[in-house]
Amino acid sequence: MSETMHNVPEESGRFPGAVTVTQLNEFVKQLIDGSAQLADVYVKGEISNFKNHYGTGHFYFTLKDDGGLIRAVMFRSSAAKLKFMPENGMRVVVHGRVSAFVRDGQYQLYADSLEPDGVGALYIAYEQLKKRLESEGLFDPSRKKPLPKIPTRVGIITSATGAAVRDMIHVAGRRFPFAKLILYPSLVQGPGAAAQLIEGVQYFNRTASADVIIIGRGGGSIEDLWAFNDEQLARTVAASRIPIISAVGHETDFTICDFVADRRAPTPSAAAEIALPETAELKRKINNIISRENAVLTQVIARRREYLKRLSDSRALRSPMNFIDDKRMHLSTLTERLALSQTNSLSIKQAQLKAIAGKMEALNPLSVLSRGYSAVYGEGGEIIKHTDQLTPGASITFRLADGEADAQIREVRRNPS
Repeated sequence: MSETMHNVPEESGRFPGAVTVTQLNEFVKQLIDGSAQLADVYVKGEISNFKNHYGTGHFYFTLKDDGGLIRAVMFRSSAAKLKFMPENGMRVVVHGRVSAFVRDGQYQLYADSLEPDGVGALYIAYEQLKKRLESEGLFDPSRKKPLPKIPTRVGIITSATGAAVRDMIHVAGRRFPFAKLILYPSLVQGPGAAAQLIEGVQYFNRTASADVIIIGRGGGSIEDLWAFNDEQLARTVAASRIPIISAVGHETDFTICDFVADRRAPTPSAAAEIALPETAELKRKINNIISRENAVLTQVIARRREYLKRLSDSRALRSPMNFIDDKRMHLSTLTERLALSQTNSLSIKQAQLKAIAGKMEALNPLSVLSRGYSAVYGEGGEIIKHTDQLTPGASITFRLADGEADAQIREVRRNPS
Protein backbone atom coordinates (compact mmCIF):
# COMPACT_ATOMS: atom_id res chain seq x y z
CA MET A 1 0.00 0.00 0.00
CA SER A 2 2.90 2.29 0.75
CA GLU A 3 4.05 2.15 -2.90
CA THR A 4 0.58 3.00 -4.19
CA MET A 5 0.05 5.74 -1.62
CA HIS A 6 3.46 7.34 -2.25
CA ASN A 7 2.12 10.83 -1.55
CA VAL A 8 1.12 9.94 2.00
CA PRO A 9 3.69 11.27 4.50
CA GLU A 10 4.95 8.77 7.04
CA GLU A 11 4.30 9.50 10.71
CA SER A 12 6.96 9.14 13.39
CA GLY A 13 6.56 6.83 16.36
CA ARG A 14 5.95 3.13 16.73
CA PHE A 15 3.92 2.95 13.40
CA PRO A 16 5.77 5.03 10.85
CA GLY A 17 3.58 3.67 7.97
CA ALA A 18 0.15 4.56 9.53
CA VAL A 19 -2.29 6.77 7.59
CA THR A 20 -5.25 8.87 8.76
CA VAL A 21 -8.83 7.79 8.35
CA THR A 22 -9.38 10.52 5.79
CA GLN A 23 -6.37 9.40 3.81
CA LEU A 24 -7.61 5.84 3.82
CA ASN A 25 -11.10 6.87 2.68
CA GLU A 26 -9.64 9.04 -0.07
CA PHE A 27 -7.51 6.11 -1.22
CA VAL A 28 -10.56 3.82 -1.35
CA LYS A 29 -12.47 6.51 -3.26
CA GLN A 30 -9.65 6.71 -5.81
CA LEU A 31 -9.75 2.95 -6.29
CA ILE A 32 -13.51 2.91 -6.82
CA ASP A 33 -13.55 5.98 -9.06
CA GLY A 34 -10.78 4.47 -11.13
CA SER A 35 -12.88 1.41 -12.00
CA ALA A 36 -14.46 1.68 -15.46
CA GLN A 37 -16.97 -1.04 -14.51
CA LEU A 38 -18.19 0.87 -11.44
CA ALA A 39 -18.47 4.10 -13.44
CA ASP A 40 -21.23 2.63 -15.64
CA VAL A 41 -23.29 0.07 -13.76
CA TYR A 42 -26.88 -1.18 -13.73
CA VAL A 43 -28.17 -2.41 -10.37
CA LYS A 44 -31.60 -3.88 -9.68
CA GLY A 45 -33.27 -4.21 -6.32
CA GLU A 46 -36.10 -3.01 -4.11
CA ILE A 47 -36.42 0.61 -2.93
CA SER A 48 -36.63 1.25 0.81
CA ASN A 49 -36.15 4.27 3.09
CA PHE A 50 -37.11 6.54 0.18
CA LYS A 51 -36.92 10.26 0.93
CA ASN A 52 -37.85 13.08 -1.42
CA HIS A 53 -35.88 16.09 -0.22
CA TYR A 54 -38.35 18.77 -1.33
CA GLY A 55 -35.95 21.61 -0.51
CA THR A 56 -33.29 20.44 -2.97
CA GLY A 57 -35.23 18.07 -5.22
CA HIS A 58 -32.80 15.21 -4.53
CA PHE A 59 -33.94 11.61 -3.93
CA TYR A 60 -32.28 9.51 -1.20
CA PHE A 61 -33.04 5.79 -0.88
CA THR A 62 -31.65 2.35 -0.16
CA LEU A 63 -31.54 -0.35 -2.83
CA LYS A 64 -31.72 -3.86 -1.39
CA ASP A 65 -32.25 -7.52 -2.20
CA ASP A 66 -32.26 -10.69 -0.10
CA GLY A 67 -28.51 -10.61 0.43
CA GLY A 68 -27.54 -7.00 0.96
CA LEU A 69 -28.19 -3.30 0.45
CA ILE A 70 -26.53 -0.18 -0.89
CA ARG A 71 -27.30 3.46 -0.30
CA ALA A 72 -28.22 5.52 -3.34
CA VAL A 73 -28.81 9.13 -4.24
CA MET A 74 -30.35 10.73 -7.33
CA PHE A 75 -29.73 14.44 -7.69
CA ARG A 76 -32.39 16.88 -8.84
CA SER A 77 -31.11 17.18 -12.41
CA SER A 78 -31.77 13.46 -12.95
CA ALA A 79 -34.83 13.15 -10.65
CA ALA A 80 -36.70 15.82 -12.62
CA LYS A 81 -36.57 13.64 -15.74
CA LEU A 82 -38.44 10.70 -14.17
CA LYS A 83 -41.95 9.99 -15.47
CA PHE A 84 -43.07 8.60 -12.10
CA MET A 85 -42.39 9.01 -8.39
CA PRO A 86 -40.35 6.21 -6.76
CA GLU A 87 -41.98 4.49 -3.79
CA ASN A 88 -40.89 2.11 -1.05
CA GLY A 89 -41.24 -1.52 -2.09
CA MET A 90 -40.94 -0.73 -5.81
CA ARG A 91 -38.57 -3.02 -7.71
CA VAL A 92 -36.39 -0.99 -10.06
CA VAL A 93 -33.28 -1.08 -12.24
CA VAL A 94 -30.95 1.82 -11.48
CA HIS A 95 -28.19 3.10 -13.74
CA GLY A 96 -25.34 5.19 -12.37
CA ARG A 97 -21.88 5.10 -10.92
CA VAL A 98 -20.46 3.84 -7.63
CA SER A 99 -18.32 6.14 -5.55
CA ALA A 100 -17.21 6.58 -1.95
CA PHE A 101 -18.13 9.36 0.40
CA VAL A 102 -14.91 10.29 2.20
CA ARG A 103 -16.51 11.82 5.27
CA ASP A 104 -18.61 8.75 6.18
CA GLY A 105 -16.28 6.12 4.83
CA GLN A 106 -19.13 4.52 2.86
CA TYR A 107 -19.60 3.88 -0.79
CA GLN A 108 -22.95 4.52 -2.48
CA LEU A 109 -24.67 4.48 -5.83
CA TYR A 110 -25.08 7.79 -7.63
CA ALA A 111 -28.13 7.20 -9.86
CA ASP A 112 -28.77 9.07 -13.09
CA SER A 113 -31.75 7.00 -14.35
CA LEU A 114 -34.28 4.66 -12.83
CA GLU A 115 -36.77 2.30 -14.45
CA PRO A 116 -39.38 -0.03 -12.92
CA ASP A 117 -38.31 -3.65 -13.07
CA GLY A 118 -40.98 -5.44 -15.11
CA VAL A 119 -43.47 -2.56 -15.45
CA GLY A 120 -42.95 0.48 -17.66
CA ALA A 121 -42.20 3.89 -16.16
CA LEU A 122 -45.08 5.49 -18.08
CA TYR A 123 -47.53 2.97 -16.70
CA ILE A 124 -46.34 3.63 -13.14
CA ALA A 125 -46.66 7.39 -13.67
CA TYR A 126 -50.13 6.89 -15.15
CA GLU A 127 -51.32 4.88 -12.16
CA GLN A 128 -49.85 7.32 -9.65
CA LEU A 129 -51.48 10.34 -11.28
CA LYS A 130 -54.78 8.51 -11.65
CA LYS A 131 -54.79 7.60 -7.96
CA ARG A 132 -53.94 11.14 -6.87
CA LEU A 133 -56.57 12.88 -9.03
CA GLU A 134 -59.21 10.36 -8.03
CA SER A 135 -58.50 11.07 -4.35
CA GLU A 136 -59.08 14.78 -5.07
CA GLY A 137 -62.54 14.01 -6.48
CA LEU A 138 -61.82 14.94 -10.11
CA PHE A 139 -63.38 11.67 -11.32
CA ASP A 140 -66.53 12.03 -9.18
CA PRO A 141 -69.68 11.64 -11.34
CA SER A 142 -71.46 14.32 -9.28
CA ARG A 143 -69.19 17.06 -10.67
CA LYS A 144 -69.66 16.11 -14.32
CA LYS A 145 -71.78 18.45 -16.45
CA PRO A 146 -74.68 17.24 -18.63
CA LEU A 147 -74.32 17.47 -22.39
CA PRO A 148 -76.61 19.86 -24.31
CA LYS A 149 -79.56 18.15 -26.01
CA ILE A 150 -79.24 19.99 -29.32
CA PRO A 151 -75.84 21.68 -29.66
CA THR A 152 -75.49 24.04 -32.60
CA ARG A 153 -71.73 24.63 -32.12
CA VAL A 154 -69.27 21.79 -31.53
CA GLY A 155 -65.66 22.58 -30.67
CA ILE A 156 -63.14 19.93 -31.79
CA ILE A 157 -59.57 19.82 -30.45
CA THR A 158 -57.44 17.38 -32.43
CA SER A 159 -54.93 17.16 -35.27
CA ALA A 160 -56.07 18.99 -38.39
CA THR A 161 -54.62 16.27 -40.63
CA GLY A 162 -55.54 13.12 -38.70
CA ALA A 163 -58.24 10.59 -39.46
CA ALA A 164 -60.08 11.53 -36.26
CA VAL A 165 -61.27 14.92 -37.52
CA ARG A 166 -62.39 13.43 -40.86
CA ASP A 167 -64.39 10.75 -39.02
CA MET A 168 -66.11 13.35 -36.84
CA ILE A 169 -66.95 15.58 -39.80
CA HIS A 170 -68.46 12.61 -41.61
CA VAL A 171 -70.57 11.55 -38.63
CA ALA A 172 -71.74 15.13 -37.97
CA GLY A 173 -72.80 15.59 -41.60
CA ARG A 174 -74.79 12.38 -41.50
CA ARG A 175 -76.43 12.84 -38.10
CA PHE A 176 -76.97 16.58 -37.68
CA PRO A 177 -75.73 18.76 -40.54
CA PHE A 178 -77.20 21.88 -38.91
CA ALA A 179 -74.42 21.95 -36.28
CA LYS A 180 -71.38 24.15 -36.83
CA LEU A 181 -68.05 22.36 -36.29
CA ILE A 182 -65.20 24.55 -35.03
CA LEU A 183 -61.74 22.95 -35.24
CA TYR A 184 -58.91 24.00 -32.94
CA PRO A 185 -55.87 22.29 -34.56
CA SER A 186 -53.43 20.82 -32.06
CA LEU A 187 -50.59 18.37 -31.78
CA VAL A 188 -51.83 15.12 -30.25
CA GLN A 189 -48.51 13.51 -29.37
CA GLY A 190 -44.92 14.41 -28.68
CA PRO A 191 -43.39 17.48 -27.02
CA GLY A 192 -45.71 20.48 -26.86
CA ALA A 193 -48.87 18.45 -27.52
CA ALA A 194 -50.26 18.77 -23.97
CA ALA A 195 -49.71 22.55 -23.98
CA GLN A 196 -51.60 22.96 -27.27
CA LEU A 197 -54.46 20.77 -26.06
CA ILE A 198 -54.71 22.94 -22.93
CA GLU A 199 -54.76 26.08 -25.08
CA GLY A 200 -57.64 24.62 -27.10
CA VAL A 201 -59.80 24.01 -24.03
CA GLN A 202 -58.99 27.49 -22.70
CA TYR A 203 -59.81 29.07 -26.09
CA PHE A 204 -63.33 27.65 -26.27
CA ASN A 205 -64.01 28.59 -22.64
CA ARG A 206 -62.63 32.09 -23.11
CA THR A 207 -64.60 32.82 -26.30
CA ALA A 208 -67.72 30.79 -25.35
CA SER A 209 -67.80 29.73 -28.99
CA ALA A 210 -68.94 26.12 -28.44
CA ASP A 211 -71.84 24.36 -26.72
CA VAL A 212 -69.81 21.17 -26.29
CA ILE A 213 -66.14 20.27 -26.81
CA ILE A 214 -64.68 17.04 -28.22
CA ILE A 215 -61.01 16.45 -27.45
CA GLY A 216 -59.25 13.39 -28.81
CA ARG A 217 -57.27 11.45 -31.36
CA GLY A 218 -57.03 7.97 -32.81
CA GLY A 219 -55.49 5.04 -30.99
CA GLY A 220 -51.83 4.33 -30.37
CA SER A 221 -49.31 3.12 -27.84
CA ILE A 222 -49.13 4.53 -24.33
CA GLU A 223 -46.29 6.73 -25.53
CA ASP A 224 -48.46 8.06 -28.40
CA LEU A 225 -51.35 8.83 -26.03
CA TRP A 226 -49.19 10.25 -23.25
CA ALA A 227 -50.13 13.90 -23.88
CA PHE A 228 -53.67 13.05 -22.74
CA ASN A 229 -52.25 11.83 -19.41
CA ASP A 230 -50.80 15.25 -18.63
CA GLU A 231 -51.80 16.48 -15.15
CA GLN A 232 -52.29 20.12 -16.19
CA LEU A 233 -54.49 19.06 -19.10
CA ALA A 234 -56.58 16.94 -16.72
CA ARG A 235 -57.11 19.88 -14.38
CA THR A 236 -57.96 22.19 -17.29
CA VAL A 237 -60.57 19.74 -18.60
CA ALA A 238 -62.05 19.33 -15.12
CA ALA A 239 -62.31 23.13 -14.71
CA SER A 240 -63.98 23.72 -18.09
CA ARG A 241 -67.36 25.49 -17.96
CA ILE A 242 -68.28 23.86 -21.29
CA PRO A 243 -69.05 20.11 -21.23
CA ILE A 244 -66.21 18.04 -22.68
CA ILE A 245 -66.27 14.64 -24.37
CA SER A 246 -62.94 12.80 -24.32
CA ALA A 247 -62.38 10.54 -27.31
CA VAL A 248 -58.84 9.22 -27.05
CA GLY A 249 -57.77 5.96 -28.65
CA HIS A 250 -59.76 2.82 -29.20
CA GLU A 251 -62.24 1.13 -26.89
CA THR A 252 -59.61 -0.52 -24.69
CA ASP A 253 -57.46 2.61 -24.28
CA PHE A 254 -58.16 4.84 -21.26
CA THR A 255 -56.33 8.07 -20.46
CA ILE A 256 -56.52 10.46 -17.51
CA CYS A 257 -58.40 12.84 -19.80
CA ASP A 258 -61.13 10.18 -20.20
CA PHE A 259 -61.66 10.04 -16.44
CA VAL A 260 -61.94 13.79 -15.82
CA ALA A 261 -64.06 14.62 -18.88
CA ASP A 262 -67.84 14.89 -18.57
CA ARG A 263 -68.30 11.95 -21.00
CA ARG A 264 -65.95 9.40 -22.44
CA ALA A 265 -66.26 8.04 -25.97
CA PRO A 266 -64.30 5.00 -27.17
CA THR A 267 -63.47 6.65 -30.51
CA PRO A 268 -63.72 10.12 -32.10
CA SER A 269 -66.58 8.86 -34.29
CA ALA A 270 -68.46 7.69 -31.21
CA ALA A 271 -67.89 11.11 -29.64
CA ALA A 272 -69.65 12.77 -32.56
CA GLU A 273 -72.49 10.25 -32.20
CA ILE A 274 -72.81 11.15 -28.50
CA ALA A 275 -72.56 14.91 -28.99
CA LEU A 276 -75.02 15.32 -31.86
CA PRO A 277 -78.61 14.13 -32.18
CA GLU A 278 -79.65 12.10 -35.20
CA THR A 279 -81.79 14.27 -37.49
CA ALA A 280 -84.46 11.65 -38.21
CA GLU A 281 -84.71 10.71 -34.54
CA LEU A 282 -84.86 14.39 -33.58
CA LYS A 283 -87.66 14.97 -36.09
CA ARG A 284 -89.54 12.01 -34.66
CA LYS A 285 -89.19 13.37 -31.13
CA ILE A 286 -90.27 16.83 -32.24
CA ASN A 287 -93.31 15.37 -34.06
CA ASN A 288 -94.20 13.42 -30.92
CA ILE A 289 -93.99 16.59 -28.86
CA ILE A 290 -96.15 18.45 -31.40
CA SER A 291 -98.71 15.62 -31.35
CA ARG A 292 -98.86 15.62 -27.56
CA GLU A 293 -99.18 19.40 -27.46
CA ASN A 294 -101.95 19.28 -30.09
CA ALA A 295 -103.81 16.67 -28.05
CA VAL A 296 -103.50 18.78 -24.90
CA LEU A 297 -104.63 21.93 -26.70
CA THR A 298 -107.58 20.06 -28.26
CA GLN A 299 -108.70 18.92 -24.81
CA VAL A 300 -108.34 22.43 -23.39
CA ILE A 301 -110.33 23.93 -26.26
CA ALA A 302 -113.06 21.28 -25.86
CA ARG A 303 -113.38 22.01 -22.12
CA ARG A 304 -113.52 25.74 -22.78
CA ARG A 305 -116.20 25.28 -25.44
CA GLU A 306 -118.26 23.15 -23.08
CA TYR A 307 -117.98 25.78 -20.36
CA LEU A 308 -118.94 28.51 -22.84
CA LYS A 309 -121.98 26.49 -23.93
CA ARG A 310 -123.10 26.12 -20.33
CA LEU A 311 -122.84 29.86 -19.92
CA SER A 312 -124.71 30.59 -23.12
CA ASP A 313 -127.50 28.16 -22.10
CA SER A 314 -127.89 29.68 -18.64
CA ARG A 315 -131.19 31.51 -17.85
CA ALA A 316 -129.28 34.64 -16.91
CA LEU A 317 -128.05 35.05 -20.47
CA ARG A 318 -131.18 33.78 -22.22
CA SER A 319 -133.64 35.90 -20.14
CA PRO A 320 -131.68 38.62 -18.36
CA MET A 321 -134.85 40.44 -17.10
CA ASN A 322 -136.04 37.29 -15.36
CA PHE A 323 -132.68 37.05 -13.71
CA ILE A 324 -132.89 40.72 -12.65
CA ASP A 325 -136.44 40.24 -11.32
CA ASP A 326 -135.30 37.27 -9.25
CA LYS A 327 -132.54 39.35 -7.78
CA ARG A 328 -134.98 42.18 -7.06
CA MET A 329 -137.31 39.81 -5.20
CA HIS A 330 -134.40 38.46 -3.22
CA LEU A 331 -133.30 42.00 -2.37
CA SER A 332 -136.83 42.96 -1.29
CA THR A 333 -137.02 39.94 0.98
CA LEU A 334 -133.69 40.80 2.53
CA THR A 335 -134.86 44.42 3.04
CA GLU A 336 -138.00 43.28 4.86
CA ARG A 337 -135.99 40.94 7.04
CA LEU A 338 -133.59 43.73 7.88
CA ALA A 339 -136.42 46.16 8.80
CA LEU A 340 -138.13 43.55 10.99
CA SER A 341 -134.86 42.71 12.66
CA GLN A 342 -134.20 46.37 13.40
CA THR A 343 -137.76 46.85 14.83
CA ASN A 344 -137.40 43.84 17.11
CA SER A 345 -133.99 44.97 18.23
CA LEU A 346 -135.31 48.50 18.98
CA SER A 347 -138.25 47.12 21.01
CA ILE A 348 -135.88 44.98 23.07
CA LYS A 349 -133.59 47.94 23.72
CA GLN A 350 -136.54 50.16 24.75
CA ALA A 351 -137.79 47.55 27.22
CA GLN A 352 -134.32 47.26 28.70
CA LEU A 353 -134.07 51.07 29.01
CA LYS A 354 -137.47 51.29 30.71
CA ALA A 355 -136.49 48.67 33.27
CA ILE A 356 -133.25 50.47 34.04
CA ALA A 357 -135.10 53.82 34.41
CA GLY A 358 -137.52 52.20 36.86
CA LYS A 359 -134.66 50.93 38.97
CA MET A 360 -133.02 54.34 38.95
CA GLU A 361 -136.26 56.05 39.91
CA ALA A 362 -136.70 53.71 42.84
CA LEU A 363 -133.21 54.58 44.08
CA ASN A 364 -133.70 58.38 43.59
CA PRO A 365 -133.66 60.12 47.04
CA LEU A 366 -136.07 62.80 45.78
CA SER A 367 -138.68 60.12 45.25
CA VAL A 368 -138.40 59.25 48.96
CA LEU A 369 -138.90 62.91 49.90
CA SER A 370 -142.01 63.12 47.72
CA ARG A 371 -143.62 60.46 49.89
CA GLY A 372 -143.47 62.72 53.04
CA TYR A 373 -139.90 62.12 54.19
CA SER A 374 -137.23 64.77 54.67
CA ALA A 375 -133.46 64.82 54.88
CA VAL A 376 -131.61 66.57 57.78
CA TYR A 377 -128.26 68.30 57.22
CA GLY A 378 -125.88 69.75 59.77
CA GLU A 379 -124.21 73.15 59.77
CA GLY A 380 -121.40 71.79 57.62
CA GLY A 381 -123.77 70.33 55.05
CA GLU A 382 -123.27 66.74 56.25
CA ILE A 383 -126.36 64.51 56.37
CA ILE A 384 -127.50 63.70 59.92
CA LYS A 385 -128.01 59.97 60.44
CA HIS A 386 -127.57 59.55 64.24
CA THR A 387 -128.45 61.56 67.36
CA ASP A 388 -124.86 61.67 68.49
CA GLN A 389 -124.24 64.07 65.59
CA LEU A 390 -126.56 66.65 67.28
CA THR A 391 -126.17 68.93 70.30
CA PRO A 392 -128.74 71.34 71.85
CA GLY A 393 -128.52 74.74 70.20
CA ALA A 394 -127.05 73.43 66.96
CA SER A 395 -128.54 74.68 63.69
CA ILE A 396 -129.89 72.15 61.19
CA THR A 397 -131.56 72.26 57.77
CA PHE A 398 -134.53 70.16 56.66
CA ARG A 399 -134.67 69.34 52.94
CA LEU A 400 -138.21 68.61 51.77
CA ALA A 401 -139.66 67.61 48.42
CA ASP A 402 -140.50 71.22 47.55
CA GLY A 403 -137.82 73.22 49.48
CA GLU A 404 -135.78 73.59 52.67
CA ALA A 405 -136.34 74.84 56.26
CA ASP A 406 -133.86 75.88 58.97
CA ALA A 407 -134.28 74.91 62.63
CA GLN A 408 -132.43 74.85 65.95
CA ILE A 409 -132.05 71.88 68.28
CA ARG A 410 -133.59 72.40 71.68
CA GLU A 411 -133.14 68.90 73.10
CA VAL A 412 -131.62 65.59 71.94
CA ARG A 413 -133.30 62.39 73.05
CA ARG A 414 -131.76 59.03 72.29
CA ASN A 415 -133.61 55.73 72.19
CA PRO A 416 -132.77 53.43 74.96
CA SER A 417 -130.34 50.71 73.84
